[in-house]
Amino acid sequence: MARGSQVWFNGKIVPAENAKISLFTHGLHYGVGAFEGIRAYQQQNGNGAVFRLKDHMDRLFETCKILDLQIPYTLEKLIQATLDTCKANEFKECYIRPIVFIADGPLGVHPGTHPPLDVAILNWEWGNYLGDKGINEGARLKVSSFIRPHVNSSMTKGKITGQYVNSVLAKREAVAAGFDEALLLDPEGYLTEGSGENLFLVKNGVIKTTPPNSILNGITRRTILEYFHHQGLPIQEVRFTRDELWCADEVFLSGTAAEITPIREIDHRLIGEGRPGPITSSLQKAFRAIVRGDLPEYGKNWLTPIP
Repeated sequence: MARGSQVWFNGKIVPAENAKISLFTHGLHYGVGAFEGIRAYQQQNGNGAVFRLKDHMDRLFETCKILDLQIPYTLEKLIQATLDTCKANEFKECYIRPIVFIADGPLGVHPGTHPPLDVAILNWEWGNYLGDKGINEGARLKVSSFIRPHVNSSMTKGKITGQYVNSVLAKREAVAAGFDEALLLDPEGYLTEGSGENLFLVKNGVIKTTPPNSILNGITRRTILEYFHHQGLPIQEVRFTRDELWCADEVFLSGTAAEITPIREIDHRLIGEGRPGPITSSLQKAFRAIVRGDLPEYGKNWLTPIP
């Protein structure tokens, strides 16, 4: 995993080793910050392009609004900064991480009315999040003993740094038990999502995904919904239980990092025939084409070229 040697930090490109923060940083102590996960893909012409860059940056600003943080840069400035960072590291295909957090200031829980912010953009080369075997043969999941917090205790529409402790605990538990990823239930026992991915199932040709009211409405998820609607495939945004998930014909996860990852086993139960199903495999192929600009009928403005 090659990391970019240059990062964008508080308004300019600097060597990564020079982008330093104080140990008194409020966001380090209390987890108050917002971040995004974005990918750039190499196109047929050999150049790179960032997938759904504006949508990701819109969500970053929305997360900061939820946290009542005022980013000291415009949306356009951060879009350009993202492209500049990719160019500085000569990356044509990479994962991109913008992050905003409360900087060095008051040390109590209350950071003040207009706390200072640090803003950074970094990137690195990242392959298949759940491994090549997961992408090609299907990953193994475990329903976690940790649950997603109630919607009024955790702001589900925000990609908030501190909220990912819940995901870290669930993921570590799953990996320690020999699985690839965790699935989390809501306080009422219905499925929500993985530690960092949205969840889909297929049963008798009908596709279901958890509704957006209790999950992060992922941008890859939105891409999939648009693709399925365009294809005329039946899809429902409904709650479902773990036993319904176990009995599905196909299950897959989606996310910027995970892309489209098929699931072959959940809680030691084979899903379908224990290998990627036809709808999942077809979607994987289509998604690869979409992000590389080979299906321009899907989201003509989704790809922003890296200069």
